[in-house]
Amino acid sequence: MTPPPSLQDLIDIVYQDAPTQDLLDLLVTASATVSQLEAVNDALIGHFVDRCRRDGRTWSQISTALGVSKQAVHKRFSGPIADRLVSQTSPTLERFTARGRSALAAAGSAARDLRQERVGAEHLLLGLFAEPEGVAAKVLTAMDVTRARVVAALPLPKPDAAADDASQASDASQASGAGQASGAGEPQRLPYAPDAVAALRDAVAEALELGHNYIGTEHILLGLLRDPDAPVAKLLEQLGASAPESRVRISELLRGYASGTAPAS
Repeated sequence: MTPPPSLQDLIDIVYQDAPTQDLLDLLVTASATVSQLEAVNDALIGHFVDRCRRDGRTWSQISTALGVSKQAVHKRFSGPIADRLVSQTSPTLERFTARGRSALAAAGSAARDLRQERVGAEHLLLGLFAEPEGVAAKVLTAMDVTRARVVAALPLPKPDAAADDASQASDASQASGAGQASGAGEPQRLPYAPDAVAALRDAVAEALELGHNYIGTEHILLGLLRDPDAPVAKLLEQLGASAPESRVRISELLRGYASGTAPAS
């Protein structure tokens, strides 16, 4: 195996990169060098973890190869992998279930009907209600969080009644997702706002941490709740859908599905 840089190699690099030879400047440069090495180390391992997952290797196999617990692998690599799957402008949607993609398409419809130029996290939440048989909608309904209550609580311009009816009628028929290129005759799909990108990134991270190889509506809901300081997470908390209770209800619902089959998520 090719040997990594030796301690002396790294010391020499610090002396070369430091602005002066003052010991404090050298210390600061050494600290920055170590941080860069740690980032590269994580990226290197994360790259091959992601390749193993794409090749169908299980989290158990990966954790055994690394000599750590499966939970430790989930926590360490879910974030970096999610970052690669969800870019700043065009989240990768191939791992989303049909209901998940439909919910994303409905989020785009909600944003357009509210005359918004981008799909925000609040629209992702509204989109979940377009799939009433999805896990997220079932969990929200069980906690008495309805689309009407969400719309009433959001500080957004409300569409007129006709537009709202048209939106709800078209939500369930769309399944390609906002932010992708439009086809002939279709309305231009809107880009994602930073808070929506963050929520989708967190949805992917939640799915990875749960050991799932798909992203469904339940993961989108968990992604919206992952950052407790996010406005949508605070809104859900106020409406009675706290992150801990939502997670418990989602887990219970998933356990109710037949073993070895993907849930209607």
